Amino acid sequence: MLGHVHLEGPLSRARLTAMTGLNRSTVASLVAELTARGLTIEQAPDPTNRVGRPSPVVAPDPRVLAIAVNPEVDAVTIAAVGIDGGIPARERIEVDHLPSPDETAELVASALDRWRSGDLRDARFVGVGLAVPGLVRASDGLVRFAPHLLWSDVPIRALVEAATGLPTAVGNDASLGAIAEHLFGAGRGVDDMVYLNGGASGIGGGLIVHGRPVGGSAGYAGEFGQNRPGIAMIDDRRAAEGVLEDEVSRARLLEVVGLDHGDEPALAAALAATDSTAVADEVGRQSRILATALCNAVNVLNPSLIVLGGFLATLAERDLGALEHAVAAQAMPAASEGLSIRVAALGENRLLIGAAEIAFADLLADPLVR
Repeated sequence: MLGHVHLEGPLSRARLTAMTGLNRSTVASLVAELTARGLTIEQAPDPTNRVGRPSPVVAPDPRVLAIAVNPEVDAVTIAAVGIDGGIPARERIEVDHLPSPDETAELVASALDRWRSGDLRDARFVGVGLAVPGLVRASDGLVRFAPHLLWSDVPIRALVEAATGLPTAVGNDASLGAIAEHLFGAGRGVDDMVYLNGGASGIGGGLIVHGRPVGGSAGYAGEFGQNRPGIAMIDDRRAAEGVLEDEVSRARLLEVVGLDHGDEPALAAALAATDSTAVADEVGRQSRILATALCNAVNVLNPSLIVLGGFLATLAERDLGALEHAVAAQAMPAASEGLSIRVAALGENRLLIGAAEIAFADLLADPLVR
């Protein structure tokens, strides 16, 4: 029942009765227990023309929060994400150096202390979720390798738990972005989806197959950025023997628009504000290489949807129809039938929402033990 209101938002008791198959008295009893534990709240029913007494509405308590963290090469972003989907606090802490694991843990602890003594003093923090741009071992959250952060075999979960006193979960950033977009965003209701995330550290990916996330045998699936790209035009190549993220790169886009650094909105605004031929050429070059990479994913996985996040969404939005056409032109016709490409609906919050989801996982699995 807690999972239903987490995913769907406020629901009437009558709707919960229909969704769970339980009888009304059992639903009322369970809702009362969840409310007593501070996990849900009951609201007055919406006005209705239906005959009979309207059913009370059950909603997740917005004071139940997770801390979501995304360490990157240029910033550490930390947010308080509610089980109701709200984000009452968010900080992007820019850095001029690669944040170390210890520094990341300290930044999370400091943010938590500030929020607990400030506007979120009445909140209940249930855990921390980290979205890390690297290979994260599914069994224990060990960061095996985050190449751009220079993290290798880092027990970040233990470091953050020691700094905050909160249970902590760790996942690959793009895999968590895929989960977030599947549950709440552009991929909601789609069972077969490929998600590609473009960030400061490069390109990662996540897979939803038959409605379930696919992590591979150890959790490392989805590293599209490390694939060797097919480049049809020799003049399009910029990195000899480079991988996809060497060619399709946020850093190259920032450079061509004259920015030393910047987040996703800053890059999008800079691209929109210029009519430079050099910028148009670079956008076109990256879009051509991206289209070939997406074509390979279509041929292998036959998804019905591709979702692009981060700077890849910015690239796609320049001419989404042209990108779809370029992918379809290169893919096997049958594999690309019915394929659509969308940009991430959750914007800058997609990785944070995904990180919060793994922080909430134990609570949602068994609310009565927390």
